[in-house]
Amino acid sequence: MMIERERVIENYFESWINKNNVILRNTFNPNIVYSECYGPEYHGIDTIESWFDDWNKRGTVLVWNIKQFIHQGNLTAVEWYFKCDYDAEVVEFDGVSLIEFNNDNLVVNLKEFQSKIPHYYPYK
Repeated sequence: MMIERERVIENYFESWINKNNVILRNTFNPNIVYSECYGPEYHGIDTIESWFDDWNKRGTVLVWNIKQFIHQGNLTAVEWYFKCDYDAEVVEFDGVSLIEFNNDNLVVNLKEFQSKIPHYYPYK
């Protein structure tokens, strides 16, 4: 079960790099709630598809690397590194997604959290 969920997440991240929305309906429950790390929230698969297509007209995901998975029941936490070019500005940050799956291994809720790069130690 955990390996299947990891594969769903890996395929989803890769779909952004490849700008391929074909897997979205095989990834998300029709009533998905998706909260991005900087505020926007999307409700329903149709909205997810629109957001995906609109975002990819202006941006390109350059890197979305998974650092680790943590599983507990129907929840999976994913730590990752993300880098993109959006409106001719390259942005990168670390992040975590909390992903809730249903019994069919479809994502029903996804919440992203961001940690800005570069990290620094303020008490030298």
